[in-house]
Amino acid sequence: MDQALERAVANGVKNLLIQPTHLMHGAEYDELVEALDKYADKFETVAVAEPLLGEVGSDAKVINDDKKAVAEAVVAAAVKTAGYDSLEAAEKDSTAFVLMGHGTAHTAKVSYSQMATQMDKLGYKNVFIGTVEGEPEETACENIIEAVKTAGYKKVVLRPLMVVAGDHANNDMAGDEEDSWKSMFKADGAFDSVDCQIEGLGRIDEVQKLYVDHTAAAMKDMKAAGKNDEAAAIDLKDGTYSAKFVTDSSMFKVNEELDGMGELTVKDGKMTIHISLASDSILNLYPGLADDAQKSDAVLLEPTKDEIKYSDGTTETVNGFDVPVPYLDKDFDLALIGKKGKWYDHKVSVKSPEK
Repeated sequence: MDQALERAVANGVKNLLIQPTHLMHGAEYDELVEALDKYADKFETVAVAEPLLGEVGSDAKVINDDKKAVAEAVVAAAVKTAGYDSLEAAEKDSTAFVLMGHGTAHTAKVSYSQMATQMDKLGYKNVFIGTVEGEPEETACENIIEAVKTAGYKKVVLRPLMVVAGDHANNDMAGDEEDSWKSMFKADGAFDSVDCQIEGLGRIDEVQKLYVDHTAAAMKDMKAAGKNDEAAAIDLKDGTYSAKFVTDSSMFKVNEELDGMGELTVKDGKMTIHISLASDSILNLYPGLADDAQKSDAVLLEPTKDEIKYSDGTTETVNGFDVPVPYLDKDFDLALIGKKGKWYDHKVSVKSPEK
């Protein structure tokens, strides 16, 4: 990343768009954003497009169109490679497909549970999600073996849930060592056959298109931001605006139902944006750094109770905050504290105000 960013600066790039080839908003994605932070002031505009599975979401039940597209694409590819006309035909032949991801201790590990939820929503009863690292716990190999056995399937097809079928796919999944997934499934003795498909997600046309779509969406947002640059440079008149609230973390963001938007109020030359968060887990905000938030004279932002109505008709009460906005289109510091009682520093910005 540092080499690529140095090259972009040297080549005079003004508007930078990064398309991660990561599966999710995990540790490596965070490292990418951290590397970018050191160069952000070298470009006029910077955008980071979504990784393959899109936003993480708060729990195992949260799914999105990206996860649906990936689930459909990888299962279709697996079924075709296995020589079946359909997933239903494979099920009738007592065949289960086990998709093995990497796994992570990062909070983004819930993405694997969400993919399992997505498979269930699609009615893919004979598709199971596992991980090399066994995080989350239910994705560990021994747990997947038990799940496949309990479901009564006699044939198993292993396939990587990874962008590239590299060392993990060839060795941890399909290797001949006794601790590989292929060997452990065979050693269990409950299955008539265990086959492996060595093909990464990046080989699938629909997955390639999804990355392209993510890039296109980020380009569209960059162009929209560019159109607002001139307006942003001018002091906004008193009134109420809708505006984009952008953060540096997928765990601290505006509620997904609101599409990243907050209500910006301008009065007497001062700006405040009201944001409704994803849950009530963030207790206070502080307009500044975490160290200053813990001083005795610090004035913390207290939450409001906002009711969110979701597209499926359900409602949820979440915490909202009125955040002072020092300027538009530039990062400013905003610290937060959650239920664990620890303060964290974050960079946020407010963009694209519309009356």
